Amino acid sequence: MWNPDELKGKTKAGKGKVKQAVGDLTNSERLKSEGETDEAAGKVRETFGKARRKIGKAVKDAGDAIKR
Repeated sequence: MWNPDELKGKTKAGKGKVKQAVGDLTNSERLKSEGETDEAAGKVRETFGKARRKIGKAVKDAGDAIKR
């Protein structure tokens, strides 16, 4: 299951792609640039969320192993 960082990252990356597409259609360099920035920031946040989730799972698994 995704955590909030993954979800927000995916959302921001998607918005960035849309901004880029609109920028392409309207020949707006500003929108294209903003879209690229948003997409990159979204991917970073999503990656952070994935890492956070995996670390949390590893800690939980280690705790479960110690309990046995």
